[in-house]
Amino acid sequence: MTAVLAPTTLFGLCGAALVGIGLFVVLTHPSLLRRIVGFNLLGAGIFLVFGVVARRGAAAGFAGDPVPHAMVITGIVVAFSATALAVALLRRLLELTGRSTLDNGEPPDPEPRSKP
Repeated sequence: MTAVLAPTTLFGLCGAALVGIGLFVVLTHPSLLRRIVGFNLLGAGIFLVFGVVARRGAAAGFAGDPVPHAMVITGIVVAFSATALAVALLRRLLELTGRSTLDNGEPPDPEPRSKP
């Protein structure tokens, strides 16, 4: 028995997977470059899901709505410019501090010693 997925369902699942992976990377990695990449994955997943939703509406017999596609194209341009700004700010942070994270650079507190 084989299960056949419609292309819109497959693209929707891929978009949901991209959103999940991007959200995981943004929340768990301390490096700012990895967070920028994760944020881009999150945005790409949202764009893909949004495009699938617009396509499913057109496939259901309704007239194609160009507004969701125009919003996705605008979102791609805005995401690209925001990524360029974030990378420029990260490079400036690296030049000024030598670090690519937002931590204060101090080593973590040692574990409290047990009393003898």
